[in-house]
Amino acid sequence: MDIEELHELMEQHGKALYGFCLRLMGNKEDTDDLYQETLLKAIEGHSKVDRNRNPKAFLLSIAIGLRKNQRRKFSWRQRIAPTVAFNEAADTSYMFTKEDSPEDAVLTMELRCKIQAAADGLCDKLKIPLYMYYTADMSIEEIASVLKIPSGTVKSRLYQARKAMKKELEVDTL
Repeated sequence: MDIEELHELMEQHGKALYGFCLRLMGNKEDTDDLYQETLLKAIEGHSKVDRNRNPKAFLLSIAIGLRKNQRRKFSWRQRIAPTVAFNEAADTSYMFTKEDSPEDAVLTMELRCKIQAAADGLCDKLKIPLYMYYTADMSIEEIASVLKIPSGTVKSRLYQARKAMKKELEVDTL
């Protein structure tokens, strides 16, 4: 695959890749970094990309690998010199429509924040397949090929993630 085809590939799947990176990282600055690193790795390995074998999955697998490396480095650095993490406020932007009442808009925004917090509270083993399925619109087979696990395991992890989120959201409503 040449650079022109890679550019066309990024135009097709760049938005989905950025959304996936945003869900993994949680803030815009880290998302931009992960997105750029993913693009650089894709450019470096452009000869490995096969347009017939789901290039979107290839790009997402690069992003997942980079995220794992970042977490590994962060964990190693935390053992040497622990730091306190700064938790930024979640992006609660909401587009109001004329049909929405202010109460509906606030309730919807609150529900979105609770769901996002419940998803962010999951371990990566459950969170990554969940984000790939719902934000990147990937099928179970595509997720299995990216994560190099059986499709039954993907189904199981999606079930466990939904179950954990349901439990967390039920606790919040009590």
